This record gives sequence, structure tokens and C-alpha cells, in this order.
Amino acid sequence: MLSVGRLARPCGEFGETLQQTIGQSTRIYLTGRVTIESPGGRVEQGAFPGRQGRLAFAHLVLRDTPVPRSELADLLWAGEPPSSADAALSAVVSRLRALLRDAGLPREALSAALGCYELRLPPGTWVDVRAAASAVHDAEAALQAEDARTAYGPASVAYHITRRPFLPGEEGPWVEEQRAQLLALHSRAAEGLAMVSLSNGEPAIAVALAEELLARDPFREAGYQILMRAHLAAGSRAEALRAYERCRRLLAEELGADPSSETQALHLQVLTGGG
Repeated sequence: MLSVGRLARPCGEFGETLQQTIGQSTRIYLTGRVTIESPGGRVEQGAFPGRQGRLAFAHLVLRDTPVPRSELADLLWAGEPPSSADAALSAVVSRLRALLRDAGLPREALSAALGCYELRLPPGTWVDVRAAASAVHDAEAALQAEDARTAYGPASVAYHITRRPFLPGEEGPWVEEQRAQLLALHSRAAEGLAMVSLSNGEPAIAVALAEELLARDPFREAGYQILMRAHLAAGSRAEALRAYERCRRLLAEELGADPSSETQALHLQVLTGGG
């Protein structure tokens, strides 16, 4: 079975692309293992003050405005903070400040004022989740301009970041919301990489990416469109027609709907032998 991890391109390997993207700035990873890296130090997930410390840190990182203490307490204690929550929250924040110092960041980076907490990261700080969103936009813009070579780098960065879980092991509405956003970004990144693969004359990789996309989101018509184009590019009109039939049947049986006009137009192109 072809692995979509084998995305050999003239643009270079993912690791090199990612390193070029983040340079020597402070780096924060919220997907996979929560980690802080800076020129002054590195803090691994195990050093965080438990699950509450990781959750509070992630929430503060992704907010551009001060966070009320009550909001942070609701997040950490699932909307039912104990009577001692105020003292417990202060303890979590105190340990986070010490952790930031170990990472080479100033202790005052995490400030408190007017009943709120605010995390002020150094200029140019790279946060994986935000970098993925920016990279998806860059890749889509390049593809819109028919520049697949330029699209590969950001699409690959976004794809590899978003395939990792956000705060694994955590639960709750906010965490699930972040995961849903990450999944949507992953789908868009996979679409972008698939389109790059088609442009590079590698339909087998495009097929693998489309199938992965549909396994996560079977109602995403763009996945079927990529699958049809990839099979057609590989010279397999029968497989392209089967991909359309999968889409048509699923939409009819589950939603009582027809494929979009774009998908139907592509189906007609396959039927008439269009390239």
C-alpha cells in the first residue's frame, strides 16, 4: 500500500520545510506532545503541571486577549469549579510561570490584572496550530494561481501538523471545538497536497490522499472529485466512475441529495473520455 508519507518532491522534505518555516523563534506545539522550545530552553509535556496546566497553557496561547479567571476555572474544572478553585487556579498559574522561565521566557510573560490572565509571547513566536491555518491559506492561494510548486511547502507543513491530535487525552467542549477546526484544516491540507500530486503527475499519491480524506469525512465531495481526477489521470476510467457512484449513492441514501453540479460535470467528463 502506498504511504502518503512518501511525498517526494523537488521542493524537499517536510522536516526541512518545517524548520525553514519556524527558524530560530520560540516554538509552541499543542498537537501531539505539548512542548515549548526557545533559544533559551526547552520544556517537554511531562514538565507541565498536569492536565490542568497543559489545558490552561493551550487556552492562553490561542487567545489574543486577556482571559477572565472565571473562564479559565470553568475550562479546567468542566464548568463545576470546586470551592477552592480560586486558590487552585492561582497554583496552576504559578507553576506555569515557573515552567515558562525554564523554557527561557520571562516569568512576567504570564501576567494577571483586573481578574484576568494574559500570556504575552515573544514577537515571532511560532504556534503549530496557527502556523497550520496560515499554511493552508498560503497553499490554497498558490493553487488558485496554478503554482503547485509553491503550494507544496505550506500544504505539507499544514498536513503534517494537523494529522497530530490536539491535546491528546483531554476532553470538553473547547478541546472538541479546537479538534474540529484542526480536522477541517487537515482536510483542506490533504486536498491541497492531492492537487499538487496531480499537477506533478503522481495520481497514485493523490488517490491515497483522497481516500484518507474520505475516511475522515465521507460526505466531502471534494474528496470524490480528487479521486475521480486521479483515477482518470492514471488511465482508469472504470475506477473514476466507481468513485462517482460511491459519492452518488452515499448522498442519496444518507442525505436524499444529488452530487453537486461540479461533481456531475466531472462525471460527464469521465463518461465522455475527457482528460
